[in-house]
Amino acid sequence: MESFPVINMEKLNGEERGATMESIKDACENWGFFELMNHGITHELMDKIEKMTKEHYKKCMEQRFKELVASKALQGVDSEINDMDWESTFYVRHLPTSNISEIPDLDDDYRKTMKEFVVGLEKMAEQLLDLLCENLGLEKGYLKKAFYGSKGPSFGTKVSNYPPCPKPELIKGLRAHTDAGGIILLFQDDKVSGLQLLKDGQWIDVPPMRHSIVVNLGDQLEVITNGKYKSVLHRVIAQTDGNRMSIASFYNPGSDAVIYPAPSLDAEEQQSQVEYPKFVFEDYMKLYAGLKFQAKEPRFEAMKTMPPTISLGDAIATV
Repeated sequence: MESFPVINMEKLNGEERGATMESIKDACENWGFFELMNHGITHELMDKIEKMTKEHYKKCMEQRFKELVASKALQGVDSEINDMDWESTFYVRHLPTSNISEIPDLDDDYRKTMKEFVVGLEKMAEQLLDLLCENLGLEKGYLKKAFYGSKGPSFGTKVSNYPPCPKPELIKGLRAHTDAGGIILLFQDDKVSGLQLLKDGQWIDVPPMRHSIVVNLGDQLEVITNGKYKSVLHRVIAQTDGNRMSIASFYNPGSDAVIYPAPSLDAEEQQSQVEYPKFVFEDYMKLYAGLKFQAKEPRFEAMKTMPPTISLGDAIATV
C-alpha cells in the first residue's frame, strides 16, 4: 500500500518546490486527503487549543454525553446502529459573521485562543486554494473568488470528541460520508486514532501525527475541478479506550455563491462525459442535510433539476 501523503510546507519556499507541488497534485488526484507539516501555526498554539478543548469536554460535555448514551439505551446495545454517531460536538461559525460569543460554556481564554487558531487556518485555506489553482492551471485567486458569494466565504469549526465506546463494532464514531463544502482543515488527536478514508475499496487510517493539519477536499471542489479532484468517503471508528479530539474547520463557499465547473477544465474534460451541475451553494447544503450519509452522485444529479433560489446568471466572471 502506498504511504499516506504528508506535505512539508516549508519545502514550498526552496528548490524542492516543484516536487512538493507534484506531491500535492498527486494527493488531490489520487487521495482527496493529505497531511501538512510545518504549516505556520505554532506548536504552542496547537498545544494550547488541544488542552483547552479536552478540558472543556471534561468540564461541560462529558456528563451530557453519558446522559445521552443512557437515554438512548446504548450501553446494552447488541445490534448494529446505523442512524447515530458516537460523538460529542459543538459548532462555531467564524465567517461571514462569528457566533463564538454566543456559544455557551466557553470561557474567555478558550474563545480568544480559538479565534487566534482559526485566523491561522483561514490563511492556510486560502494559501492551499491558490496552490490548487497553480496545479490546475487556473488563474491565481480563481477558487477563492468562486467561493466568495456576495458576503465572502463561509467558515466554521466543528469541535468533536469521540469518547471510549464499549461496542465499537456496533456503532461508528462518525458514519461514512463525503464533506459537502470546499476545503477542510483538521487538527486531530495525535494519540487516539480513528479517522479512515476509502481508497481503492479499502479503508485506510489517516495517521495521527503531532502538530499536523489534515486536509481533505469537499464536494464543491469536485464540481469546480470537473471531477479532476474528488471528495472522498471517510469515517471515524469508535475506540474502546481513549477520548479522540477532532477540530475540523470548513472553508466553504458563501451561501449565495454559484458553483460550477471552471470553464477551462470543463473544456479539457469534455471527452470524459462527466457533467457536473451549476447550482447555488445554499441549495446544495439544504439537499445535503438530509442525505449526508448517502452517496454523493445522486446529490449531483438532483442539483441538475432543482430550481435555484437565486439567478444562476450571477456566476463569477471567468478569465
